[in-house]
Amino acid sequence: MRLFRAQRNFYIAGFALFLSLVIRRLVILISAQATLIARCDASMKQAQSATDAAEKLMKEKEQREKEDGDRAENEGNVKREKQEIEIQTLKEELKKTKDELSYTKKDFEALKSQAESNSKAYDDLMKEYTQVEERMKEVSGQTVNKKSE
Repeated sequence: MRLFRAQRNFYIAGFALFLSLVIRRLVILISAQATLIARCDASMKQAQSATDAAEKLMKEKEQREKEDGDRAENEGNVKREKQEIEIQTLKEELKKTKDELSYTKKDFEALKSQAESNSKAYDDLMKEYTQVEERMKEVSGQTVNKKSE
């Protein structure tokens, strides 16, 4: 009976240790996921602000072209070139931001699939654990029946 209790306690302690490791890993994954979500939101806001700024510059460019229509062509060309350079710069920033967003989305998807696989592995281990418990009950039931005979 002491051996049975010692083994039972050993398995309980081992399973508790294993669960603590699984829970720790889940906490790490959840915090990493939260970080990625925050980065994704920040990238989306940055991309939106860059788009708004580009649209604003485009509108300002059109207004300036209308106002500068009476002025000399040289002055208009210089301003247009500056604006085009600025628009090009903003387009490059927008492209970089979109690239960062896609990278963040890929990371998020990878983390999500990893979390799902961890969840599946946890479920499989729980099934195995219940099977082992049932076997232990059967074995303990058989030993009790043999002793009572």
